[in-house]
Amino acid sequence: MSIAADSTVNPALRVAVIGAGYWGPNLARNFAMSTDWELVAICDTDAERAQGLARRTGNPDVVTSVDDLLAGQHVDAVAIATPARTHHPIAMQAIGAGKHVVVEKPLADTAARGRELVAAAQEAGTILMADHTYCYTPAVIKIRDLIGAGELGEILYVDSVRINLGLVQPDVDVFWDLAPHDLAILDFVLPDGLQSVSVAAEGADPLDAGKACIGYLSLPQRSGALVHVNVNWLSPTKIRQMVICGSRRTLVWDDLNPQQRISVFDRGVDLGRQERVLDDVATRKGVTISYRLGDTWSPALSEFEPLGLMVSQFASAIRSGTPAPTDGHSALRVLNVLEATSRSLADHGRHVSLEDPVPAGAVREER
Repeated sequence: MSIAADSTVNPALRVAVIGAGYWGPNLARNFAMSTDWELVAICDTDAERAQGLARRTGNPDVVTSVDDLLAGQHVDAVAIATPARTHHPIAMQAIGAGKHVVVEKPLADTAARGRELVAAAQEAGTILMADHTYCYTPAVIKIRDLIGAGELGEILYVDSVRINLGLVQPDVDVFWDLAPHDLAILDFVLPDGLQSVSVAAEGADPLDAGKACIGYLSLPQRSGALVHVNVNWLSPTKIRQMVICGSRRTLVWDDLNPQQRISVFDRGVDLGRQERVLDDVATRKGVTISYRLGDTWSPALSEFEPLGLMVSQFASAIRSGTPAPTDGHSALRVLNVLEATSRSLADHGRHVSLEDPVPAGAVREER
């Protein structure tokens, strides 16, 4: 929920949006609508594009360079919506100026640069947050709550599919384009975050685009669960689905089904009964699998705009000094997997070890 701005208790925080291209307008609109924030500037090298966005969001100031923005505007925070390769230098400059920062995914284009950002923000005492928007959707918040309440039991496996007939990106492959969504969601909903032991990636480039256009990720977790992610730019059918199987129940999230986004199935293999059967017939070579057949139900979901909640959480983190749900540490865990994915692809799909995962609340040191 948004904390209403008050001139004496919670004065509105001042924010500038850097980047008026694809995602910047969405950020600008939500900051402009929020009572937590005052949108004071749009920054883009294309002045005409920035002016067009400013006219649609309350006519904040328009500047064409980050240097001018930080020198000439009194802002508490910046939101960065520029190409991934520019995230690190812009965010470092803003953190160096004492500004709080939210960055469009990914946090940076390498894990090393991401670690540098997290360390810099920690040293400066500023909030660093990744705009992993899916983590602020009603469905994903409900999934986290169900898992946290133990409704699914121990997580056994996750199967995630994010495929469509999509735009081949000029600067990244299909893993870096689509998989960050699934990885960030899992880091958000799993009780211990995304704690992958290793990464194995298989990719194909039937378009001769010079990069993987179809991809499969296998991510064994420290808990013993197995995560599988399928991403694809070439599918004529758009699918956004995640299956999370637990020892008690299985949850299916279909993001393209507005009538029933989440279904919880109380049916599957009865692990408790199976253990008892195995104990009873330990001398036999094989036993009949025990199944449970229960109800299927769909939880009610609230309706709100995810980006509106994200900007509210950003304000709350600044005011309270506590980490945001998608803080820099979370973004680092996603970056580590993406970087290991690239190494696995380059080595013909071998498992790349992630022996030093980024735990919550700690910065991983360079070796």
